[in-house]
Amino acid sequence: MKGIGQLSIGEMLDQRVMIKQAVKGIAANGKPYLTLILSDKTGEIETKMWDTSDIDKYAPRSIVHAAGEVMDYRGRTQLKLKQITVLEEKNVEDYLQAAPIPREELETEVLAYIESIKNPDMKKLVKHLVTREFDAYFTHPAAVKNHHAFYSGLAYHVVSMLKLADSIASLYPTLNRDLLVSGVILHDYAKIKELSDPITPEYTLSGKLVGHISMMVAELEKVGSELKTDKEVLTVLQHLVLSHHGRPEWGSAVAPQMREAEVLFLIDNLDARMTMMDRLLEYVEPGGFSERSFALDNRAFYRPKL
Repeated sequence: MKGIGQLSIGEMLDQRVMIKQAVKGIAANGKPYLTLILSDKTGEIETKMWDTSDIDKYAPRSIVHAAGEVMDYRGRTQLKLKQITVLEEKNVEDYLQAAPIPREELETEVLAYIESIKNPDMKKLVKHLVTREFDAYFTHPAAVKNHHAFYSGLAYHVVSMLKLADSIASLYPTLNRDLLVSGVILHDYAKIKELSDPITPEYTLSGKLVGHISMMVAELEKVGSELKTDKEVLTVLQHLVLSHHGRPEWGSAVAPQMREAEVLFLIDNLDARMTMMDRLLEYVEPGGFSERSFALDNRAFYRPKL
């Protein structure tokens, strides 16, 4: 049986899946509807339930049997739902997309990089923060959708970036490796507060109103004061967090103004975009195009036969 991510336009879904998200809406005719994101280990798909707003019945984490046809809607796959039944099953782990590397390996990798930091203040600060929120750091996704939007996605994103950072620091010895490694580990740390949970993540109130960048800068100020972190160490780490989206229109408070900040922005963007493209193309046959991705400039991507 094909999973959600393996289904092509015109094929039928008829299996157990998990409701990952449920959002109420009002149609043009004034009638209510629900937008559901259904998921399994292979991917997720959006569907609509018309003439209902019963979000308690069709709540996130519910396991349902869903049937319908996969359709093309403005360049994106969508399920034309024909039948849905809520089941008693509670084991959501069977329906979770997760990082391709086991959590234990991600933990080992990140902790090894922390131990490699030579600056004592940086090492103490980074180690304290990761250890304090250990479980959340290694289970949370890095986003609700788009890049690394899966279980342990945050840690997987960090490990991929750490490997890029290490290679780039070797190639360009003028870079401060300690600062770059610390910036990678901490740049998205506050996603554990911005997003509600690892299973069916939604933006928290502070996530919507403040955002992970501002929350992290405040957290660094607080923890840095408690640990008596060197002032310059604290300031440059805050700059890396503030500038890691690169431009104000992309969410950065300031543009990168250090070599390490520029590299952090570039490898963050590279890893996010590669992960989105990999997920778009994972189940596309050679010689075919993916669906369009709004996050990637509304482009579809080709998978060569080579």
